[in-house]
Formats: sequence, structure tokens, C-alpha cells
Amino acid sequence: MASFELPEFVGNGILNDHMDTLLADGWDDVPTLKMMSPNDMDLLHLTQLQRDALELRIYLHDRSLMQYADKLEACGRNLSELLNTQPSVLTSEYGMKRGHVARFVDRASACGIEMPSTLSLPARKRTLTHQGEGGQFADEENQHDDAAAVPPPPTPPAKEERAMKQKHDDDDDNDVVTQQLYPGMRMTYNKNDNNNGGKSSSMIKSGFQDPVVLRKIAGAPTASKGIYSAGPSNSAHCCGIPSPHLGPEEVTALSVLEKITIQILTPEHKKGNNPFKASQPIKLPPPSKASELWANQPTLILCLRRPGCVMCRSEAHQLYARKPLFDAMGIQLVVCVNEHIDAEVRAFWPRYWGGIVVVDEKREIFKALGGGQLNEENVIAGFLFNATTRANWKQARATGIKNSSTGEASIKGGLYIIRAGNGGVAYQFVERNFGDWAPLEEVLNVCGEIQQ
Repeated sequence: MASFELPEFVGNGILNDHMDTLLADGWDDVPTLKMMSPNDMDLLHLTQLQRDALELRIYLHDRSLMQYADKLEACGRNLSELLNTQPSVLTSEYGMKRGHVARFVDRASACGIEMPSTLSLPARKRTLTHQGEGGQFADEENQHDDAAAVPPPPTPPAKEERAMKQKHDDDDDNDVVTQQLYPGMRMTYNKNDNNNGGKSSSMIKSGFQDPVVLRKIAGAPTASKGIYSAGPSNSAHCCGIPSPHLGPEEVTALSVLEKITIQILTPEHKKGNNPFKASQPIKLPPPSKASELWANQPTLILCLRRPGCVMCRSEAHQLYARKPLFDAMGIQLVVCVNEHIDAEVRAFWPRYWGGIVVVDEKREIFKALGGGQLNEENVIAGFLFNATTRANWKQARATGIKNSSTGEASIKGGLYIIRAGNGGVAYQFVERNFGDWAPLEEVLNVCGEIQQ
């Protein structure tokens, strides 16, 4: 998987000359830049060469081939012309390895993320405000005033909900089921399909089982549910090795989380904002209350077992790749580690995660995830005698991410989604098998409910 480091993505080519304008309008991280549409490029007054360069770099980033970006951009050919180039020329002129050539010419391997019609990028809103000519695009509410210049606005949520209800009513008499994954995104499948048993195809592909859903949170302001795990623990223990602690049966009380203190290791990754410029280890700031993270906005906290672990890096990468979705829903992204090893954090941020990173050296958040005690498991038993963990490991290794074995490996992590202020925990996921991920559909669904 390609790095989220902004200078590496932009490179030394023609895009670098336009970065100040892009940063001023909020196009200041790699996932957001990759969501730029032709209309956005028009408003930003990008030249054809700049458009071609951005298209090429997005294509290479999706295929983890950024090492060739500067050389391919400098050749003066656009992406279409390069894709029609003979493989032997790609090797001889641009130094592309054979395996990389096959990956480059495979147009079907794109992994772009589509923005739901009900959501809008914050950067796009700023661009419309700052770059719109004559106030024509002063704000999104006025976009539909000029139908010839801008596409019509999306269907209001109320109409979408009515359409969804009608769809379900129509499907009662047949086997087709339409499921809303999160606002603006829906999935249709045949509940009698023997190939997937009526499950989401993306969950099947990712190896997730049906989630275990807890009872609703008492007094919750929305219909969000606490989620315990993607499936039952599949650990098989022997030789007298004790079974791991299975964790809580309810989401963590806000009063517990408010007592926790953390230290901020890194801010959000922006141009020129790098705490690791110096060769000396980063100096930890004084401890602060964890509640400050979600005081003003809903926050997703990904608790990682170890930032060097290939499975942890893979999970962080696939979440941060969807940062534009979380930005549009107003969700802040934070990673929490249970120890500070300077070299491991440097290798992790911003390559695999460009958001905030905090350290919980007392491991209080990890204890809260486990219902008051650390959710630990013997590493040998958790890996060698657990088929689910081995499958998780294999899936993560297939992404090409490197692994580091430095650091604590037995303390399991998880994920929190916490509402702003005193709203409490909206969603909780506990890692039961090493490498378990919170199902992305559930995470986005809860964030969508909070956003509404």
C-alpha cells in the first residue's frame, strides 16, 4: 500500500507549483486530493498538465507504484498514452520491474473510493466559496441556482428514506434485499444466494463474520448499537495456556473514559507539519485528558496493538484512505498506541496513518476496551493455534505492507466511536483474534447516524 506522506505523493513535478492554492482550499492530505473531481479542477484553475499529473499520481498510488511517479510525469505523456505503451518500453525507458509493469497495465485493479451523493467534501465547500467566480458558487445551497453550470442537488435524505422504505416493501414478495450501509450508500443482494448466504459481498471478501450486536445503549440519543466483535473468538489453546479475557458485554461508560489521560505524539499530517524532522526522539508533551479529543467533535479512536504489526498497519491504512468520508461526516480520526517507541511511530506516521497519534502509556484505554482489564493473549497460542489469526495475517501480508516485530505484541486493541461532548460511546469494537478489524460497513453506518 502506498504512503500517505503528502510530499511523496505530490513529488517534484508540476503539481508542486500549485500546492499553496490547494492547501489554502483544504486539499491538504492525500486521500482528499485523490477525491478531486473535474469540476474541482476547473474551479482551482488547474492546467491540463497539472490535471494529467494528478490523474497519473492517483493511478500509481492506487497500485503502490509511486516510486515511478516523477519519472513517468517528466516524460510528458498522459496516463492513457502510458497505458498503451509496450511493456518492454516501460521497462527499458522507465526502469519498471516486470511485476510492476503487470500491475501498472491492469486497469481493473483500481481501488478508488466513491463519495456518497448525500455527503460533500469540506475542501470542495471551501473551493466553491473561495474560487467561485462572481459569487456563483458562494455556497452549496446556491449551487442549484445555475442548473447549466452545476449538476442538480442530491435527493434530500427524507426522500431517500421514503424510497428505501418503498424498496423494502416492494421486495417483501421476492428474494431481493436492499440494505443501507450508511447515508447515501446502499447494497442489494439475494438473500437466498447460496454463494454468500445473504451476507454482504464486501464482508465475505474481507473474511468478516456476522457481527455480534449488543443491546442498545441506555439513553442513547440515536439508534447506534455497541458492537463487541466481528465474530466469536476462534482461539484453540493447549499445553495449559489460559484462554484470553473475552472483554466486556457492554460499551464503556463515558465516566470511565473521562478519567483517562493520554499524550499526543503527532498532529494531523499537513505540509510542513512534521514533529520528526529532528534526529532526536520526539519530546512527549505533558499528559492531557483523553476527553479533550472528543470535546468538540465526534471522534474515532483506533487502538492499535502495535504500530509495527502488519495487520495493525493494514487496518490503519484502510481507515485513513477513507478520510474524506469521515471529514464529510465531521468525524475526527485518532490512533492510540500503548507504548511510545520513537522509531516505530516514525515508521508508522504518516506512511500508514496521517491522522493524530496519541500514546496511552498507562494502557487505561486498552483496559477500558477489555471491561476493566487488559485483553491479553499469549502470542504463540494466538498465532500458531488460531486459524482466524493466521488468515488475518495472510490477508494483511498480501497488501505488501512490511512488518516490524518491535514492541509489545500481546495486548489486543479495538476501536471506539465517541460522540462529541457528553454524548458517550456510539460504537465499540474489541479485537478478539489478533488482526480482527471492525467491519467497515458498521463503522461508516454509525458515523453516518452521528452526522445526521
